[in-house]
Amino acid sequence: MYPKEYRYTTKHEWIHVEGDTGLVGITFHAQEQLGDVVFVELPKAGAKVQAMQSFGTVESVKAVSDLYAPMSGEVTAVNDALLETPETLNQDPHKQGWLVRLKLSDKREIEKLLSAEQYEEFLASESES
Repeated sequence: MYPKEYRYTTKHEWIHVEGDTGLVGITFHAQEQLGDVVFVELPKAGAKVQAMQSFGTVESVKAVSDLYAPMSGEVTAVNDALLETPETLNQDPHKQGWLVRLKLSDKREIEKLLSAEQYEEFLASESES
């Protein structure tokens, strides 16, 4: 269910790193927990984000949740389509529902993130508690 080439945070974001850029989104689990997404607030291109710091919010019928950057960098692109159709996060969180593209400032930060297998183990341990 979780793409093997992505890395994950315990806050339920993913990043797909290619070269010195990373595409960021929320996981299937995150959208499932949120319920129907109705609004997304994202930073503008050029904004700097820090690993594990909030960079925006996603609002659902249940709650407003912060979005956390998996890695540090500069926002080079924003998925503006989500402003018009935020429900894309529910329909396709790992592809069309991407949030931002980052020019990474420290690729070594990826070592602190979970593999798909580790993320699935994390989810299993979370549901047991």
